Amino acid sequence: MSKTISAGRTPKIVIENIGGDLSLVGWEGDDILLKGDDDEMQFSQNGEMVSISCEDDLSLRVPKASSIFIRKIAGDASIRSMLGSIELKDIDGDLSIRDVDSVAIDTIHSDFSLRDAKGHLSIKNAESDVSIRDVDGNVSLESVAADLALRDVRGNVSANIAGDVVLYLNPLAGNAYSVNAGDDILLVMPPKANATLTLNADEIDIEWKGVKNDEDATNRVITLGDGSAIVMLTAGGDIRVTNQADAGDTAEDFGNFAGIGMDWSGFGERISRQVEQATRRAAKQADEAARRAEETHRRFDEGVERRVKGKVNVGVGRWNWDLSSKGVPMPPRPQATDEERMAILKMLQEKKITAEDAEKLLSALEGGS
Repeated sequence: MSKTISAGRTPKIVIENIGGDLSLVGWEGDDILLKGDDDEMQFSQNGEMVSISCEDDLSLRVPKASSIFIRKIAGDASIRSMLGSIELKDIDGDLSIRDVDSVAIDTIHSDFSLRDAKGHLSIKNAESDVSIRDVDGNVSLESVAADLALRDVRGNVSANIAGDVVLYLNPLAGNAYSVNAGDDILLVMPPKANATLTLNADEIDIEWKGVKNDEDATNRVITLGDGSAIVMLTAGGDIRVTNQADAGDTAEDFGNFAGIGMDWSGFGERISRQVEQATRRAAKQADEAARRAEETHRRFDEGVERRVKGKVNVGVGRWNWDLSSKGVPMPPRPQATDEERMAILKMLQEKKITAEDAEKLLSALEGGS
């Protein structure tokens, strides 16, 4: 169902809570149009101030010049074509923003993508991938827990990133670009860029005419052109600086940048696929570990069975115990794993060995005689 609210061309809209997804689009009309389940929507109005809440999905059409304050979104959100300021406190799902002015975000728990902002962007805490393109103002990212793809920011940049970073910059005189990354950084600039680069990384690779590489250097200061822009990069991994526009397409051997190129729209999806691949590898390793543990227990069972039939050597892992009446089991090495101790107790519990045998084996494990 739809509801219409008249609050002028520059209303102040407060969205208290969205239980599902949010679609917010600016339009040329003077009214606010709400679309959602009547039973789930609530709103109140005091002049130009409008407060809205919805327990499920909500679609909003608002005057372009509206200022927006959003307290909480439980699902995903798409925001388009807004001329007023946007402030968002917390969102659980993915957030996509296009064609806006200034944006301030406290916390976003999933992927974030922004394109075409006339004002500034600030994010205090992003817990997943961030993709930013075409921003006229400054970009401030206090904490990003995953990866950053950033291109064409006309203002200053300040970013702290836990993962990899891809930067396509045309540095402007007097601007400062400061990025700290936990992993690798790829910086792509035009061949005639004017910037002073201060670089700190495990390895620094400069693909630039007239600039020699120093394979052993972990700190470098490089002046390109008149050096009028300041670029400061610190990486926990490697830094690569190039003027090749297709560097993102051919960086398979440099971090997770393969295939990023000039189109950032699928950045989060690509990183998600990489995470899935890593998860599959980890699961495979866990399966292999479980198989080895099962094999250890099987060998122990066979050894106990041989003892019951009158044979007296029991082998488990790196151990080879003599259970004959002539001696006490002595391990060839002074230390044993928890796995081997648990195997003995398991055999006792299943009544495959006697308490006396278990006592002897445990004594041997502890170095007794």
